[in-house]
Amino acid sequence: MEQVIARIREARQQHQDQMLELLRIPSISSDPARKRDMEAAARWVLNKMQAVGIRSEIVTTPGHDIVYGEVPGPAGAPTILVYGHYDVQPVDPLDLWDTPPFEPVIRDGAVYARGSSDDKGQLLVHLLAAEAVLALHGELPVTLKFCIEGEEEVGSPSLTPFVADNRDKLACDAVVISDGSFFARGVPSLVYGLRGLAYVEVLVRGPNRDLHSGSFGGAVTNPADALAGLIAALHDGDRRVTIPGFYDRVREASAVEREGFASLPRDDQGYMEELEVDGLQGEAGFTTLERLWIRPTLEVNGLWGGFQGEGAKTVLPAEAGAKLSMRLVPDQDPDEVADALEKHLAALAPPGVELEFIRHHGGRPFLAEPGSPYVEAGARALEMAFGKKPVLTREGGSIPVVETFRAELGAPTVLMGLGLPDDAPHSPNEKMDLDQFHRGVEAAAHFLYLARKAGA
Repeated sequence: MEQVIARIREARQQHQDQMLELLRIPSISSDPARKRDMEAAARWVLNKMQAVGIRSEIVTTPGHDIVYGEVPGPAGAPTILVYGHYDVQPVDPLDLWDTPPFEPVIRDGAVYARGSSDDKGQLLVHLLAAEAVLALHGELPVTLKFCIEGEEEVGSPSLTPFVADNRDKLACDAVVISDGSFFARGVPSLVYGLRGLAYVEVLVRGPNRDLHSGSFGGAVTNPADALAGLIAALHDGDRRVTIPGFYDRVREASAVEREGFASLPRDDQGYMEELEVDGLQGEAGFTTLERLWIRPTLEVNGLWGGFQGEGAKTVLPAEAGAKLSMRLVPDQDPDEVADALEKHLAALAPPGVELEFIRHHGGRPFLAEPGSPYVEAGARALEMAFGKKPVLTREGGSIPVVETFRAELGAPTVLMGLGLPDDAPHSPNEKMDLDQFHRGVEAAAHFLYLARKAGA
């Protein structure tokens, strides 16, 4: 193992250069104009796998392609499936980036570029770890499979049927995913729970055209005003969601779990200073961590309607809209929650407007089964690479495919995130700390050997 780690450390500059190369590809899955860039990113991952010595292929899907690879291990060794995604979020608002999002820049020990933390930098560590082991020993301690998709940022619509149709091909003893972050700098963590997601767009339509606000205002229902009222009615004074039945399936966290959260080094004041806000808001009766990890939420992600240009225009808009995301916890069902939201808003809508609903991507919440030897192997791998035993945490975000892997493959998932909380994924100036990246390669290499022991 010492030889493997030494080889990884000697290749740090090469690893860094390869990450920058991948980051330069603007693989935005939600943008149809980026189709060729998506193909280029998939081809880059395929070429890297083949250079490493991984038998690999591009799997064509109705959307963006999946890159699959496999390296057989010794007879009787466990099989590990590595999941990641080469697609990235849009870069808007572009004017808030300090440097162009697809021209990676290194400053203050970090790489700044879209996709650096989510997820190109993190998926790459597993390829680089396999490369080091294969170069030294000619084989891996486990059978290693890779499933790298291009649609995670749009809900993985092609991956779910791919997994269901290829259970034998993807069969494994455990899945490992690096697509998250430490609890804090210097505090490695292993995530055992993720929130799910239900995402619904609502359009409020009124008169057949924009109207003069003086000639029609006060007599005709204003769609923008109606939408504002609908959104305001979705929470009560304690910031509890008012949708009937919204909390019926919520599995309450145990007192022991909440005590564990309270023991973590959490600083709300520092959190506010980092975000440059003077206060926090959330469901009454819960701490900030509990609001982020174990409670469901409803948030407005986009809002529009009426005149948006410079100056004034006295107009009553014909249409207004909003995008609403609901983060879900076990045992909430995204379809049930979306149904309930639509029914609730339809009942609250004032006369004179019609509502249209558009459902976007969603996913089920995830909670790991306790005691998996592979999860313990992941914890030990992080400890060996970063010098500190990881804490167990949940995560407020969603990785919909995690529940798909459990349902279809029956395998435990090791969520070994390597980013930092201030990496700004999905935001301007996304970054990946270089020390996290390089140590992450070491952690991925340690995991290969620890997983072999876990499967013995």
